[in-house]
Amino acid sequence: MSHMYDEIGVIHSEFKEKEKTPVQSAFSKAWGTVEVFPGYADGLKDIEGFSHIFLLYHFDRADGSAISEKPIVDAKGEHGVFAMRHFNRPNPIGLSIVELKGVRGNILDVCGLDILDGTPLLDIKPYIRHFDVMEGIRNGWVDEQHMGAIRDKSVKPA
Repeated sequence: MSHMYDEIGVIHSEFKEKEKTPVQSAFSKAWGTVEVFPGYADGLKDIEGFSHIFLLYHFDRADGSAISEKPIVDAKGEHGVFAMRHFNRPNPIGLSIVELKGVRGNILDVCGLDILDGTPLLDIKPYIRHFDVMEGIRNGWVDEQHMGAIRDKSVKPA
């Protein structure tokens, strides 16, 4: 079965190269904008009340599709693509949580971007702590990683 989605906007960031983009939004202080196309702008009604939002986007510069990949943050080897957040996946869809700093019509000012400039936006959802924070979380192979090392890999030289 095949499904088609319309882009609802475009993400603008300072990042032009994958290698210089933060590993995860949690380790980024980068500001940028999310431009929602005018035909979808009414969908932003009341979004300004949320401090954080999920951005779902198309990895339009993925290198291909894979079932397993070697993640940037684990030197031990490959993992199944569904056990990681790599961009080379059967459906190249990305997910980031960013801080919503302001709304100017159809433009969202955001902080915490880990997304390449010009990336097509598929959807926006509000982060709601009552729904999105879970207790007793296990993080699989990621729990074995030193978060400082991941943060360091995320900080790219200018």
